[in-house]
Amino acid sequence: MSHTHPGPTGHSGDLPDLAGLRREAARLVDGRTYRHGNPFALWRRMRRAAPVLWHEPGDFPGFWSLTRHDEIKEVLRNVDAFSSSSGILLRPLSQGEDPGGNRTLALSDPPRHHVLRSAVAGWFAPRNLRLLRSALDASAQRIVEAAVRKGRFDFVTEVAAQLPVEVVCAFLGIPDEDRPLIIEWSTDAFCAATAEDRSLAHLEILDYFGDLVERRRADPGEDLVSAVAGVRYEGEPLPLDELVLNCDNLLVGGTENVRIAMSGGMLALLDHPDQWELLRRDFDGLVESAIDEILRWTSSATHIVRRATRDVELAGERIRRGDLVVCWLTAGNRDPAHFPDPDRFDIRRSPNRHLALGAGPHYCVGTQLARLEIRAVLREFFTRVDRAVPDGPAERLESIVVNGLRTLPIRLASAYDVPAGTGPGTGRERLR
Repeated sequence: MSHTHPGPTGHSGDLPDLAGLRREAARLVDGRTYRHGNPFALWRRMRRAAPVLWHEPGDFPGFWSLTRHDEIKEVLRNVDAFSSSSGILLRPLSQGEDPGGNRTLALSDPPRHHVLRSAVAGWFAPRNLRLLRSALDASAQRIVEAAVRKGRFDFVTEVAAQLPVEVVCAFLGIPDEDRPLIIEWSTDAFCAATAEDRSLAHLEILDYFGDLVERRRADPGEDLVSAVAGVRYEGEPLPLDELVLNCDNLLVGGTENVRIAMSGGMLALLDHPDQWELLRRDFDGLVESAIDEILRWTSSATHIVRRATRDVELAGERIRRGDLVVCWLTAGNRDPAHFPDPDRFDIRRSPNRHLALGAGPHYCVGTQLARLEIRAVLREFFTRVDRAVPDGPAERLESIVVNGLRTLPIRLASAYDVPAGTGPGTGRERLR
């Protein structure tokens, strides 16, 4: 589809060089751009000159880039005009359509989305999370303590990747004897050095869920896989491959975003010693706002895609029916119209209405669980550690999909064995 652009509405005289901006914006679909750091300067120019910018098709289909908070939020909330059912991530044309299109919770529109969401939402209700909290805290204590005792460790693989997988395994009812395999595959699927290794690990996960779903259909239990396996749409059970895709998405969504936010948040705290000290001195008073700032700062999902179901105008540009619209969440979460001094990491930031977990009907169903996990790890870490420093450079993922770290080597400058009941908010002294 071809689009012509006389220039952004509201500009006159010295129109920006949109052709040059489009050429530079082609970097947004190159994973190497993110491995070397996010293109914040480019996004700033796009926000100012062309907040809704057309990209001509190439290796990827043509699409519109959105970089301002307002338009991103409008698109994510308007499910009538912007559909999720054909896919929510940019895919090279060579890969064809997303196999999960209109079949999974994240890639479906109402009413199908309501049915799938209703099947899982209860598992993330506050009552269930309260029951989970003591087990979650115990797991966080064990994981953090094991890492801290080493003095030097990779925060991504040894801490941030561990707790989310354990928690999701518990929700999904994965037997204890299978969890080490799931943890290994999940870590490889997200953190392996090569695309081939990541793909192989992901196939192992899909095969595992195929077997597990069939077992749960035959003998349901009190777990999330059983709940998904029992879903019926328009009176009919879902096909096995759809159930497997939904279980896979629950594992991915429940582990990847938390891992990335947790590790990116730790790097931000290491890079901003003043913020580290603020949180260390008043953990209970600042942890909730700190989590929001970590989510805004890391913006683990780099983008979300929608497809226009009708002609719509955004920021003076005509979006035509069938056009793809890419919401760059990382850019929207640095929009100065909503976040004063947006490139400053500030754990006391308020208000902080970030879009890291989406908006509208597809707002992350596991938001409160994610916050509990991040809080638990931060609490245990700040209980045991006064100071930590990077132990070499952090390595970023080469991905246009997720914004995060593959490794974060850490060396403790001071580590303490702290008895149970001590730490932030307890009023007891740290032991030296």
